[in-house]
Amino acid sequence: MQVSVETTSQIERRITVQVPASEVDEAVAARLQETAKRVRLNGFRQGKIPMAVVRQRYGKDVRNEVVSEMMRQHYVRAVTEESLNPAGYPSIEPKVDQDGKDLEFVATLEIYPEIELAGIDGTEIERPQTEITEADIDQMIETLRTQRAAFQPVERAAEMGDQVKIDFQGFLGDEPFEGGAAEGHELELGSNRFIPGFEEQLVGATAGEEKQVSVTFPEDYQAEHLAGQEATFKVKVHEVSGKVQPEVDADFIKEFGVEDGDMDKFRAEIKSNMEREVKQAVQNRVKQQALDALQQANDIAVPQALIDQETDGLKRQAAQQFGLGEDFDVSQLPNELFADQARTRVKVGLLLAEVIKQNELDASDDEIRARAEELAAQYQQPEQVVEQYLQNDELKNQVKSAVLEDKAVDKLLEQAQVNDVSMSYEQVLQAAQQSQDAAEDEEAEESDSNA
Repeated sequence: MQVSVETTSQIERRITVQVPASEVDEAVAARLQETAKRVRLNGFRQGKIPMAVVRQRYGKDVRNEVVSEMMRQHYVRAVTEESLNPAGYPSIEPKVDQDGKDLEFVATLEIYPEIELAGIDGTEIERPQTEITEADIDQMIETLRTQRAAFQPVERAAEMGDQVKIDFQGFLGDEPFEGGAAEGHELELGSNRFIPGFEEQLVGATAGEEKQVSVTFPEDYQAEHLAGQEATFKVKVHEVSGKVQPEVDADFIKEFGVEDGDMDKFRAEIKSNMEREVKQAVQNRVKQQALDALQQANDIAVPQALIDQETDGLKRQAAQQFGLGEDFDVSQLPNELFADQARTRVKVGLLLAEVIKQNELDASDDEIRARAEELAAQYQQPEQVVEQYLQNDELKNQVKSAVLEDKAVDKLLEQAQVNDVSMSYEQVLQAAQQSQDAAEDEEAEESDSNA
């Protein structure tokens, strides 16, 4: 076997492989011998068919099978001998495939980039610091009350935040338009579920009142025949309901898993959950800043094959998240929706892998168990969840990867200047969200520049 390797880009290689004709012919002859033993032809006993007949009848198909197998086998040998590290599957194309001539084929492949890792020395990283106060807990309880609020009929004019039960009919000029009517529709004022301006004009309406509402459909409205059109709606208000929050009593507390309805236990549980949320938010905020700095310091080529694999995984996650079912064909989802995120995740993954490699990082069984226990703490039966993590190899590897990622980030933070900044509970959560939004914007900008 003769092999030559051509570098066509930083991460693409073109391998030309020649296999001696004698090796191909021997393999074809051996496969034809096997074929002759098992095939059946009218006029011949099984195993007694003349080889000339077998070759004439099956020779082309057998050679195609053998050549296909030999190209795969010799490709593997070639990348091993040349110490190449393929990223994804190659494109293999035969160049010379004729009886009596050496087989020649070309394999085009992407390889993992060779990374000369640059550090993030001197990078300033903000680390939020906060304490959960009694006022924070009070506010969280109010939030929980709001989430469990119910609408009850009221004898007054509708206010923003109320729910109205209405019949309506929409008109373009004097003609009603299709899809513009409903009866007994319940609409929360301020939810922005209707055409802009519609809900605001129902503020002040009372049960039994009839109103006429004038609106203009947005230019980008999904129904093209309505986009940009001025319309009027005749509205009949049947009922106005105000939002009533539940009392914080024993029954309310029991809904959150505190079986005896004790207020002190309830507040302690809320505080514990908030502290866990803050800890995660701080970790995410710090990690995102470190990873942003790592990406900025290292401009590496990213194999498209890895981006495609990651894109496919993100599609499957999205399909699962939106309940599209296991049989849903994820190819229906456009790659463009996921490509930016996939590229960033692959790039970060490659860089973190290099950090782990250079620092010879590993995760012990105790560290994996500790992380599994941390992840399971949010569930009602954490012990069972921990065992699921540890007994399932795939889940255990995911936990191990998370531990290694955090260790790699810690190594990066040793190079940076980390500044502790005092914040409130709400400010910590807002800062974490802003960091995530900024990372998404950066992904989009990088995609535009690559385009």
